[in-house]
Amino acid sequence: MAVWDKRFLAGVMLVLTGALGQRVNYPDPVCGIKGSTITLPCSFTPLESAKIIRVVWCKNHEICQGTTPSVYDSESNNNNPRYRYLGDQKRDCTLQISDLQEEDDTTFRFRMETNDVQAHFTGQSGVRVTVEDQMEIRSSRDDGEFKRGEEVTLNCTTICSIHQLEVSWFRDGSALSETGPALHLSYLTAKDSGNYTCGLKKNEHTLSEPYSLHVEADEEGEGLPLAALVVGVLLVLFAVILVVCIIKRKRAAGRDQTAVGRDEEQKHSDNIYSNNLLPLAEQQGPSSAVEVLPTGPVHTQEAGQVLEAAKHGPVHTWY
Repeated sequence: MAVWDKRFLAGVMLVLTGALGQRVNYPDPVCGIKGSTITLPCSFTPLESAKIIRVVWCKNHEICQGTTPSVYDSESNNNNPRYRYLGDQKRDCTLQISDLQEEDDTTFRFRMETNDVQAHFTGQSGVRVTVEDQMEIRSSRDDGEFKRGEEVTLNCTTICSIHQLEVSWFRDGSALSETGPALHLSYLTAKDSGNYTCGLKKNEHTLSEPYSLHVEADEEGEGLPLAALVVGVLLVLFAVILVVCIIKRKRAAGRDQTAVGRDEEQKHSDNIYSNNLLPLAEQQGPSSAVEVLPTGPVHTQEAGQVLEAAKHGPVHTWY
């Protein structure tokens, strides 16, 4: 065999060995809603004898070579910020795509380049990305007719696997406070009736088709028994308070009358004593006056004893 043939055979074996030893592992096809963020898990196996010097992600190209537009290039400083490389230059080639757009509805491929040109490799199978542009509301109930007091859960979803999703909910065009993919409505009333829509918070173009929810209105007079009960309780409470106030006022008035009666009785006794002593004092004259008189109040019995003594003559004090 000629020397040239030996070199050619060795080169072919080297290429085959490199091709057989290198590989890229892609995930299953990924589906995302327009405006959302998706992640493409990826791993690769390079030749142990080669050193990785460049990694590239591209789309719509089988080998990502030459001037092929790339979404990420480790040697470029102008990569689109929507495409973020989460991997390294050893074995991880994960790519994250944010604010998913219709142009991302295609096949993405990963390429690694080494210090040996013959060890460059592109995983040609790639990963297929599908982009959906509208959300969908799914209800925990088959129909949209409900009775007062029932409950329902509305889910904002798509046929895609949604990642890092922040949803906006609307009823008849007015925004609701809920921001999660599930909207739970408990104890429904007629006020909950309306057309519900949902979509990505940062993308109004993803709004779902309206979901019509109808809650039976309250029957006329349905709320009257409860209102009547409340009014009745308030009236009874008011009556009890009024009766208690009247009783307290009567008791207070009775105590005041008793005190006044006692004062009048005391004044009457004092008047009797004063009226009986005054004539006796005038008849006896200044020399016959009683020398010692009580300074405190004199009861009726004591006054009678003094009057009885006065009838028998003047009172003298002997020393």
